[in-house]
Amino acid sequence: MTTILLEMVVLMACGVFWGWASPAGISARQLRSVLTTVVYYLFLPALVLKVIWLAPLGLSSLHIALLAAFGVLTSLAITWFSMRLLSAPATVAGACLLAAAWPNATYLGLPLQGALFGELGRSTAIQYDLFACTPLLLTLGILFARYYGAVGQRTEFITIDANPGDVVPDKAIPGDQHDNVMIALLRVPPLWAAMLAIVLNITHVSMPEIVDGSLTLLGNAVVPLMLFSLGLSLRLDSLRWRSIPFLIPVVVTQLVLMPLLVWLLALMLGVQGMQLHAVVIEAALPSMVLGVVLCDQYGLDTEIYAAAVSLTMLLSLISLPLWYGFII
Repeated sequence: MTTILLEMVVLMACGVFWGWASPAGISARQLRSVLTTVVYYLFLPALVLKVIWLAPLGLSSLHIALLAAFGVLTSLAITWFSMRLLSAPATVAGACLLAAAWPNATYLGLPLQGALFGELGRSTAIQYDLFACTPLLLTLGILFARYYGAVGQRTEFITIDANPGDVVPDKAIPGDQHDNVMIALLRVPPLWAAMLAIVLNITHVSMPEIVDGSLTLLGNAVVPLMLFSLGLSLRLDSLRWRSIPFLIPVVVTQLVLMPLLVWLLALMLGVQGMQLHAVVIEAALPSMVLGVVLCDQYGLDTEIYAAAVSLTMLLSLISLPLWYGFII
């Protein structure tokens, strides 16, 4: 686990360095926007299509979705209670709720799970995200952001697509439309790829060799680009002493309580072996990056959210090996 994480850190460090040096005058924001958009609309759907098409679907898929939803909902409840105790301002509370409840299930989970558990791990990461985390984010997550945000209605247009990239103007969704939640859900290319893959899987359609080769080539680009983009997203300058009291519940919930609760429920459901390990590791991942976009859109505290992403990412380099050693 440690070796795998260090290899991933090297790629993320390249992204951090690019953000600092801006070679050829290309900023981290510009590059991240291009990379994550291409990954999200082309490479990731190809990978999702292949993995889900060939994955053994059944009761395990239901367990994965249930455990992911349970992790998100219990983390929301714990963080909400913590923010009430701390008398956190609404914009801070909303940002912390998003940071504590939704892990970086795909952009970090996918490469890590693939390295640890192979095809089963990649399938678990994709199902964990697309069958529960993404739908909950684009429904419940947006509702929380609207409720706690300082901006009730916005006329600007931004994307709510579930990737950690920047605003993509030509795929914009009006922030003041009540139906933007459903529109956002319908504009998730990996989700459409997953639905198609499920149909092909359960109807036992064999994958043609040329399709297999093409999807493999496209899917192989996902992991390095994801990790490099994560490095571009890290904002270490966002860490402030005043944020620490609010960040502690986020860190504890995201890196300790969520995987613990998911592990306990998985045992109760009879999940065993490598599938159990993969689900717990998925729950133990750091905060997602996409929440920065929601914070900007709805007027939440973007700085504290960015701090939560960076802090959980750094601390996960310690917590993930500990969790791996505990469950194996």
